[in-house]
Amino acid sequence: MRLTRKWKNLRKPLSPVIPRHACGATYNPHVTADFVHQRQPSGQTLLFDADDTLWENNIYFERAIAAFISYLDHRTHTPLEVRSHLNRVEHTTIAAHGYGLKSFRRSLVACFEQLTDNPITEDKHASILRFAQSIAEHEMEPLAGVDATLAQLTTRHRCLLVTKGDPEEQHDKLVRSGLARHFTAVEVLPEKTAAAYRALVTHHHCDPARTWMIGNSPKSDINPALAAGLHAVFLPHEHTWVLEEETVNQPPSGQRLLELAAFAELVHHF
Repeated sequence: MRLTRKWKNLRKPLSPVIPRHACGATYNPHVTADFVHQRQPSGQTLLFDADDTLWENNIYFERAIAAFISYLDHRTHTPLEVRSHLNRVEHTTIAAHGYGLKSFRRSLVACFEQLTDNPITEDKHASILRFAQSIAEHEMEPLAGVDATLAQLTTRHRCLLVTKGDPEEQHDKLVRSGLARHFTAVEVLPEKTAAAYRALVTHHHCDPARTWMIGNSPKSDINPALAAGLHAVFLPHEHTWVLEEETVNQPPSGQRLLELAAFAELVHHF
C-alpha cells in the first residue's frame, strides 16, 4: 500500500474507520435550531471555521488512522480498542503540544509504543510517519458551494477566518485552497474558547449582536461562541473529529442558532 497516495473520491466508504458513536461521543446533531429563512441585514460580521467547514480535513486523518490500525494489527486489542486508545493519546498530546500534523505524528508514535511489545525500529518509525505525511500531501479542495457562496457573502458582510491549530499549517491550507481573497482577516487560535472569542471580538471591533460564528464543531465553533455572546450557524459534517463532538447547547435568550444542511444555504440567511 502506498501511503502517499492522493485520495480523489472523498465520499467513498471509509472501512475500517471506527464509527464516531463507538468512541463515546456525546454529540447531538438534533439540536433545536432556528430554520426561519429571514436574511440578515448587510453589515454582519461572519466568522468562518476552516477545517471541515470550508474544506475536507478530518476524512484524511480518518483514513490515515485506519491504515495505522491495520498496520499495527494488534493481537489482543480490537480495532475499536486501538482507536479509543489513540483518542486518549491525542487528547494528552494536544494538551502538551497543540494541534496539527506534528502533534498527530507524536500521537501515532506514542500509541504504537504503548500498545506493542516490539521495539519501534527505524523502519517502523518511518512507516508510522508516512501515515501522517499522506495527510500533508492531499490536494486542497473547497467543499461544494464554498467558493461561490463566500464570493456572494463578501459583497454584503465582513468575513473573517477563525480557525485553530498550527499557524503555519493553517495558513498554508488557506493559500492552497484559493479562498484567502474572501477574508479581511485570519485568526489562528491555539484553542477556541469563550474567552478567545470575546478577545477576538474586541480586537476586531465586532458588535456581538451582529456577529456569527459558522462551523461544524459543537465543541470549538458553536458552544463557546454562544457562551461568548455571539450568534452561531451550525453546519454538521459527516466526519467531524470525535474530539470535537459535544452536545450542542441551546442559544441564550437574545441569541440565535441556525442549523443548515449545506454551506450554500448561507446566502438565504445573510
